Amino acid sequence: MKLQLSHIRLLVSNYKDSFLFYRDVLELDVDWGDENTGYAEFLTGNIKLALFPKDLMISVLGNEQLSVFPAQDRKTLVFAVDDVDEVYQRLKDHYTTIVTPPIDRSEWGIRTAHFRDPDGNLLEIYNNLGILS
Repeated sequence: MKLQLSHIRLLVSNYKDSFLFYRDVLELDVDWGDENTGYAEFLTGNIKLALFPKDLMISVLGNEQLSVFPAQDRKTLVFAVDDVDEVYQRLKDHYTTIVTPPIDRSEWGIRTAHFRDPDGNLLEIYNNLGILS
């Protein structure tokens, strides 16, 4: 089982302005999304740069996380894996700080789980559900 870093996701306070900055000022090519979608991915080579509103990430993680890591999350490292459940169990067996267990996010077309590294950085693992074209 290998992790493949696929995205660096910036958790932003002003999604639209951030999107326009990366698209229009830095002139990154948009792979997915627009200034109104609330999520976007930009092509940057082998690793995509993604934008996601902070408040939506808080709702994904659950509000109880705010008291543990108050508003620290400004980025998320996102890893593609073959099997989220297998990797999640391995992380759990190694006493990793789990943030969210595996869950299908059909609106995104992926299955995800979230955890923190020893320094408290937020990480996501995902695999495609194969339901979006």
